[in-house]
Amino acid sequence: MNGALLLMVGAVCFLVAYIFYGRYLQRLFGVDPARETPAHTRRDGVDYLPTRLPVLFGHHFASIAGAGPIVGPVLAAFLGWGPVVLWIIFGCIFIGAMHDFASLFLSVRNGGRSVGHVIETQLGYGGRQIFLLFSWAALVLVVAIFAVLVARTFVSTPAVATASLLFIGMAPLFGYLVNRRRVQVLPATIIFVPLLFMFIWLGTQIPLDLMQFGLSETAAFRTWLVILFAYAGLASVVPVWILLQPRDYLNSFLLYAMMLGGFVGILVAAPHFQMPAFTGWSAMNHKGGVAYLFPILYVTVACGACSGFHALVSSGTTAKQLDTERDMKPVGYGAMLVEGVLALMALTSVACLSQADYIAGLNTGSPVVLFARGLSGFTASIGLNPEVGMTFFAMTIAAFLLTTLDTATRLTRFVWQELFLPRSGETAAAGGVRKSLGGPAVATGLAVVLSGYLAFSGNAWDIWPIFGASNQLLAALTLLIVTLYLVRKKANFWIALVPMVFMSTITVWALVQLLTTNLKSGGRLSLVLATAFLLVMAMILAIQSVLSLRAARSTKQGA
Repeated sequence: MNGALLLMVGAVCFLVAYIFYGRYLQRLFGVDPARETPAHTRRDGVDYLPTRLPVLFGHHFASIAGAGPIVGPVLAAFLGWGPVVLWIIFGCIFIGAMHDFASLFLSVRNGGRSVGHVIETQLGYGGRQIFLLFSWAALVLVVAIFAVLVARTFVSTPAVATASLLFIGMAPLFGYLVNRRRVQVLPATIIFVPLLFMFIWLGTQIPLDLMQFGLSETAAFRTWLVILFAYAGLASVVPVWILLQPRDYLNSFLLYAMMLGGFVGILVAAPHFQMPAFTGWSAMNHKGGVAYLFPILYVTVACGACSGFHALVSSGTTAKQLDTERDMKPVGYGAMLVEGVLALMALTSVACLSQADYIAGLNTGSPVVLFARGLSGFTASIGLNPEVGMTFFAMTIAAFLLTTLDTATRLTRFVWQELFLPRSGETAAAGGVRKSLGGPAVATGLAVVLSGYLAFSGNAWDIWPIFGASNQLLAALTLLIVTLYLVRKKANFWIALVPMVFMSTITVWALVQLLTTNLKSGGRLSLVLATAFLLVMAMILAIQSVLSLRAARSTKQGA
């Protein structure tokens, strides 16, 4: 297979899906551009703020992309590039992008509240609380892991630390000019984006290496963790226009540049795939263990085709900034398709390697390093120095790890605060202990402290293996709510029901497999308990869902 041909076919599939299936989803859900969004009706200048499409798309895309669509396809390539390609293309179009669009729509139609609130309207207060608690626990883990990844990157590549801090310092100025001085986005972008790339160059010239100040590698790592958690806590509570929104928007241009360079490089280089298209229903991974195509492929690729984390972003920060429902299609549906293109590029970067080189690369490096090395090789065909390309791609990915960190921290705050909101229909305001525990400062502080504990103690890595499964379980639960919504609306619910059944089956299958493996091998107690918790929660929500779906179907038939 030729990598250029594959990328072109995938891009055309995504474009056709955006035009036709995206338009169908707009009609099915009833998108109304004339209807006011929560960004206007609940505008507070902190979380709710009408945002121009280019800025919101940049924030949303930067938040959902991160390293997920790169790491997943690279790690799953040992199963054969054929199944990975099919899952990325069809998964993105009919499951992942639809899932993101639907969660954004439902959140906007529910005052910008999270999917957890929407769950209450379908499964009741208990279902809401279980979902929110699970979402919060998963987000705490995400914050801890990404803080560790960013801190390690800053220690190993000090140039990234310099550039990242300069990015953070520049963001408030951009936000102030656009939102307070009413400077148009285009001229501000023309000024600030070149500065963004200049800061990357400055990072290579003035690397911020804490070990030069006499700190050991461990001390430098811990120091960066403290700084990162302080930053994430601050970014969680300040108005979105000061840090989160402008930084994500400006950082998105790094990803655009990386994708454009990589896309053109692949078209020119036209690499030939050396890895097999299909290795069978099971294959040996780089660690020497045997993994099965079902269900491992679907929980490994994750963000490259479908991700429950996206529902939290869509219904967390994005829904509160949507200026008009007209923007739902490009933001909710289109951004995931662009992420699918990135996932195909990531797969191409390793599929052109031999099986031996692929395994050796993962054992001596990481998926991110393999991706950056592969992409730098492709862009060399268009005249970019491989070493410069390698540095730029690595720094771009590190920037998006930081983007995921601050977005996830803010989402953790939102979810915790919703845990203490009254039941739907209750008009009494929260007071006393509930009001205190549900405040922004407490919600953010608790997230930072617990994530910090996991990061400093190393316990986050104990339960990280279940993140892929928990992420897909979030997606399955979101699709469940979409199904119930469409059933009650008397609309075509099959577009959500079929993906929901598939994702639920795959996720539970993966969790049972993981639990069985750890019980047999005497795995860590924390991993066993976390897996068991997810299975119990899935069963409880499944029972509630079946009852709710039967009631909805009965109502529909009796109408």
